[in-house]
Amino acid sequence: MASPAVGMSKPSTDPAQKLQAEQALKGSSSWFIVIAGLSLVNSVLSMAGASIHFIFGLGLTQIVDALAHGSGGAGILVDLIINGMIAGVFVLFWNFARKGAKWAFFAGMALYVVDALILLAFKDILSVAFHGWALYRMYSGVKVLATLERVNRAAANGTISSSI
Repeated sequence: MASPAVGMSKPSTDPAQKLQAEQALKGSSSWFIVIAGLSLVNSVLSMAGASIHFIFGLGLTQIVDALAHGSGGAGILVDLIINGMIAGVFVLFWNFARKGAKWAFFAGMALYVVDALILLAFKDILSVAFHGWALYRMYSGVKVLATLERVNRAAANGTISSSI
């Protein structure tokens, strides 16, 4: 995942700055898709009876997995449907965040904070620490949005060449 661009505080006439900001935005927003995908992988591992899981996943899906285990065969289908919907929400956040929607970053990050609190209640400290890292990386996308807005505004004012 791309790092946010360093030293991008001023509007520039350099088209490379816009490209760099867009790449940083996509890198930060990609955390949502990674979390969704690995949460589904964790669910499949849980259904298969594996004793391992990725720390990148969601605590909420782990709770659904645990409840589904006690429900037999029908629980597996319900587990897939519910966890698919949860992952789908994160896919939506990814879709809108990569297009520059600030609300998607904030809503996704808020949901991920709540999920970290769930994991904290279960004393899964390593997963909570990863949540903190992922939240930091997501927030770097919010910071890049401001730079991208300045670059786009400068382009609209004719400061940047329209051949970008």
